[in-house]
Amino acid sequence: MTQSGAGGGTTLTDVRLVPRPGGSPELSGVLGVPPRELHGEGPWPGVVVVHEAFGVDDVMRRQVQRLAEAGYLALMPDLFSAGGARRCLTATFRALAAGHGRAFEDVESARSQLLALDECTGRTGVIGFCMGGAFALQLAGSPAGRYDASSVNYGRLPSDDASLDALLAGACPVVASYGGRDASLRGAADRLERGLVHAGVVHDVREYPSAGHSFLNDAPTGPRLLRPVMQRVLGAGPEPEAAADAWTRIEAFFGEHLGGGAAPAGQGGGRADA
Repeated sequence: MTQSGAGGGTTLTDVRLVPRPGGSPELSGVLGVPPRELHGEGPWPGVVVVHEAFGVDDVMRRQVQRLAEAGYLALMPDLFSAGGARRCLTATFRALAAGHGRAFEDVESARSQLLALDECTGRTGVIGFCMGGAFALQLAGSPAGRYDASSVNYGRLPSDDASLDALLAGACPVVASYGGRDASLRGAADRLERGLVHAGVVHDVREYPSAGHSFLNDAPTGPRLLRPVMQRVLGAGPEPEAAADAWTRIEAFFGEHLGGGAAPAGQGGGRADA
């Protein structure tokens, strides 16, 4: 277990998670604990953080830190624990497409470990970015009551409306953010909005015209040689103004449905003018 200060009184700890049958045998993760001078001694709601396709890096660690600073016990399992991105990425996407498999067992290990902590209130949410956003959407529709809220950030949707409708039936409340410059997810925000309305799920979906893929990141990610291509095709990279608005919505939504954190805000959605 490795512990480090993350600024603002937040503690980030590299932890070992208890593996589940079918999961990674040596599963690691990053745990963020809220600063007690801001959020008291707890207990606090828990949030499982699902990283993007480039794995656990400094940018993803700072996402954990941000959630902890907002008043949530945040735990990010490393879905590539079994051998790094090169060995695990294909299998992880295969599990995502199937809706079950090692990656889902690893995420469930993180949720179970959060619930086992005395500092957790027993209410849990999930948030994901890029690949993790697609996991967050899948997990929103997992067995009723497993998660209390889900934050889907530029996550890919099922390929057809019938599959989307089946996924969203009985889903927990969803807050979702997409970038209008992301050519790979063109129309996803509107399609998800329609699906959530049809399913009667409480939601807040917004597309930011000025943003592209990975706009919630505070620094570029991925192999340096690929970044110009990703920026050109996906509009990938930070967009601070859109990110600030999206985080305000996420924290308010989690505050309403998980308790703790930010003060509740009214429901809403649609297309942003940012």
